[in-house]
Amino acid sequence: MPYVIGIDSSTTATKALLIDETGAIVAVAATEYEYATPHPLWSEQDPDLWWHGTVQSIRSVLAASGIDPADVVGVGLTGQMHGLVLLDEAGQVLRPSILWNDQRTAAQCDEIRARLGKDRLIAVTGNDALTGFTAPKILWVAQNEPEIYARARHILLPKDYVRFQLTGDYATDKAGAAGTILFDLAERDWSPAVLDALDIPADWLPPTHEGPAITGHINAAAAEATGLRAGTPVMAGGGDQAAGAVGTGAVSEGVVSLALGTSGVVFATTDKPFIEPEGRLHAFCHSVPQKWHLMGVMLSAAGSLRWYRDTLAPGTSYDDLLAPAVDITAGSEGLLFLPYLTGERTPHPDPLARGAFVGLTVRHTKAHMTRAVLEGVAFGLRDSFELMRNAGLGQIEQVRVAGGGARSPIWRQILADVFNTELVTVNTSEGAAYGAALLAAVGAGIWPDVESACAATIQITGSTRPQPEQVAIYEAAYQRYGALYPALKAIFHQPE
Repeated sequence: MPYVIGIDSSTTATKALLIDETGAIVAVAATEYEYATPHPLWSEQDPDLWWHGTVQSIRSVLAASGIDPADVVGVGLTGQMHGLVLLDEAGQVLRPSILWNDQRTAAQCDEIRARLGKDRLIAVTGNDALTGFTAPKILWVAQNEPEIYARARHILLPKDYVRFQLTGDYATDKAGAAGTILFDLAERDWSPAVLDALDIPADWLPPTHEGPAITGHINAAAAEATGLRAGTPVMAGGGDQAAGAVGTGAVSEGVVSLALGTSGVVFATTDKPFIEPEGRLHAFCHSVPQKWHLMGVMLSAAGSLRWYRDTLAPGTSYDDLLAPAVDITAGSEGLLFLPYLTGERTPHPDPLARGAFVGLTVRHTKAHMTRAVLEGVAFGLRDSFELMRNAGLGQIEQVRVAGGGARSPIWRQILADVFNTELVTVNTSEGAAYGAALLAAVGAGIWPDVESACAATIQITGSTRPQPEQVAIYEAAYQRYGALYPALKAIFHQPE
């Protein structure tokens, strides 16, 4: 029986997931590691941690499954996006990777807008310059570590360093590459205009490939390290959000994935590139060939509930915390919660935005506050849906929800009512690693295309439909919520 492996190199661990030809999960293993914060706002990681995690996790799933490594017919890669890996001519790492959550590059973002013009930058790449993206990190190294930049000859993303170690080849996927903002979104390849404007040599960047494409094969050294058979194909895969969408079956227009974790990600597949004119949504290539996606990112989604629980009800289980909120009427009797506890990205790219409870009265109890937190996060996520509709996205028919927050029935109902859209759960819970495995399976010929792979392996396990009477209440409450940030922005930006 043929098997494939999905490798997910995240910020905190590398996971290996082994599935068979039916899509059933045979074994999963993860190797954890830390990242460094050598200065305020900095976030860095040693690329060798990802390689060590890959080796350990692959060996673990092979041992746990007991399969013959010769039966592994493909390896798919995914992982954290936007991180900068610089290599010299010999392929040696020049400095720790600067990660997606590093915030040091505000000046470089301004410089990118100045060199290209913000409107032109968004028109070509689909995105504004934000500190999380790769391009401003490259400029920061050039300006602050010129001796390192002078030795650089290769630019890779984190998962593509793992690919290099597995195969010896320099390559990346189109979804991950689009997240560098060095990409021409419509052409699905590096943008000569952006590279020229930023003085980045084109030959430093690897060839780009569609998600299921074979980019190389396991070499002898990697075979000895991991236990895989030399010559096993390695597929392009995708950035973690694109691969995660594959892992939940969000691969066609009308089906949106919602990841309700610490952050919240709204991900909509499109058949052509869509751009939000002000860059408030991310527009990237999908890991599904010839598809794109729009994405909104909320920094404190389930993270808001965790903060609320840990601060006001420490030691309380989430089930006990949420139970009384079921009896509170929709709209929390006028109480609103603004969930910008760590700043925000969508729809307000503002690191100084802050959270707030607004409308408190003596009638409000802890149960009201709990429900207001759930509703505030739902309103914040709806902002992404509204931006997508305004950008020209068609009808949203179904939202596939995953992540820790999706386990709450009351939160699912609030989300369905606020979005006025059916919310469903699916049978897969391994996210990006599962998506990477499906992309590898398509590349290995187990399924003819990504859509067929998802149809064969991903099933709906539950459905939550909007309640018309609640929808009307939330429509009015959402309009009041929308007035909060403009009213409070000046206060947020005052010196502390």
